[in-house]
Amino acid sequence: MSIINTEIKPFTAQAFRDGKFVTVTDADTRGKWSVFFFYPADFTFVCPTELEDLADNHATFEQLGVEIYSVSTDTHFSHKAWHDSSPAIGKIKFTMIGDPNGTVTNNFGVMREGQGLADRGTFVVDPDGIIQLVEITSEGVGRNAEELIRKIKAAQYVRAHPGEVCPAKWEEGETTLAPSLDLVGKI
Repeated sequence: MSIINTEIKPFTAQAFRDGKFVTVTDADTRGKWSVFFFYPADFTFVCPTELEDLADNHATFEQLGVEIYSVSTDTHFSHKAWHDSSPAIGKIKFTMIGDPNGTVTNNFGVMREGQGLADRGTFVVDPDGIIQLVEITSEGVGRNAEELIRKIKAAQYVRAHPGEVCPAKWEEGETTLAPSLDLVGKI
């Protein structure tokens, strides 16, 4: 079952952000764009490369008004230890949610059954708490922050311009499409 265009489910979780432990809830995401970036586990292999890529592009996400929430089933304590011990993870300024009971991971449908680990899933949530984009990759396939930024820009454009859509490989500033009967069969 698709969760595109559905509202995120309520949650409360402990997280590590800016050198502190904080409580994060679904209400914290309202009124702004959010990325929920699930990964299997701290202290692993592909995961730190992805999180470092997000950290390296964090300023662009902030300029777009996007909050990043990385999520794994590790604890917020583990996130702090990883942040303190890894140069790649030490760059992170965004919120790292600990989800040891699996509430958030299950809410987004990316819990690996019987393993207690999250799949590699990315969810873009609009300011109303509605999921606008989902990407799930296999264990060995890392994600790309710049491609995620492109997709967020497209989602934000479509939200701001009802009646327009962004074609394949659309980049900010390029021509969009206005679906209509006259356009059918002409692309």
